[in-house]
Amino acid sequence: MVRSRPVAEVKPFRAVRYDERAGPLVTLVAPPYDVISPDERERLAAQNPHNVVHLTLPATEADAGRIWRGWREEGMLMEEPEAGYWWLSQDYVGPDGVARTREGLVAALRAEPYERRVVLPHERTHRGPKEGRLRLLREVEAQLEPLFFLYEGAPPARRPDRPADLEVEGARLWRLPAGEIAATFRDRQLLIADGHHRYETALAYHEEAGTPESAYVLAVLVSLDDPGLMIFPTHRVFEREPAERLPAAEELPDASFARDALQRRPPEQAAAVVYRPDGAELAVDGNELDVRLVDRLGHDGISYTPDWNEAVRAVDDGEAEVAVLMRPTRIEDVFAVAQRGETMPQKSTYFYPKLVSGLLFLPL
Repeated sequence: MVRSRPVAEVKPFRAVRYDERAGPLVTLVAPPYDVISPDERERLAAQNPHNVVHLTLPATEADAGRIWRGWREEGMLMEEPEAGYWWLSQDYVGPDGVARTREGLVAALRAEPYERRVVLPHERTHRGPKEGRLRLLREVEAQLEPLFFLYEGAPPARRPDRPADLEVEGARLWRLPAGEIAATFRDRQLLIADGHHRYETALAYHEEAGTPESAYVLAVLVSLDDPGLMIFPTHRVFEREPAERLPAAEELPDASFARDALQRRPPEQAAAVVYRPDGAELAVDGNELDVRLVDRLGHDGISYTPDWNEAVRAVDDGEAEVAVLMRPTRIEDVFAVAQRGETMPQKSTYFYPKLVSGLLFLPL
């Protein structure tokens, strides 16, 4: 007996979203929970008593459950009358200063275990964040933030030629009819771009709850063909000199020569620039991903930044001893690693812009 290959199940959903009574949308939305600092969380919470951080970063998970139910009973959150898809367009200026627009489909996606090879991870996760997110999911019984997925091939829909139904901070949303969109994804593998911890939490929650509704996550699906899809590098900043040294191929007078030095190296050769107060050097070694070369330095006293100039400044100002300046990981390399069943080191990719939390919710 020949078993059919598992397929990605994408379906329309009845979104829960803010009612106008909750206040201006700009005061209600926020970045994803895991990129919000404590100070920013307090600022967002003070903007509006109904800001989404009261759900995504609550004082306690039980508080989030009470708040979610209260807002729905009070009418601050309302449910769409019909199930449908949504089209998302995000205008942004990247860390490189270039203006772009990234577009994708918003849908409910059935979360499949990795071994089924329907949804592929590319980064390793840690236990701690997943435990907290699981407690939150148990209390709220809703997907509060969208997860970001990539797929190969042309998108199944286009941006509607009419004003957006929702618009805030460069993000625009249009309702789409249910249509035949689901069939587009039946022969495609999906790659998690952002949201590994929340995806694995969703799998754990469904195993506990066991209901049909609990199997789904709120997904933004972006085609690899989308011209606005970019991966930016995440530079490493070390408070102290790492014990390991990378093999130096070329001495550079200063960091201003670093970009050209990296661009001259073929993409299949691992390369990075190591910058210290006394100068910079180009490190190269073999045919592996840049992030794996740099991961040899370990993670002791490390911090990360997508801003090249910020990494250099940290060394110049004496806040750090070493900055490792990176090239962006190529999207095709990320997909290839995932399809081989491998994972990459943390902070291997930096997808920008982050998805906006608070526009749509998926009740379970």
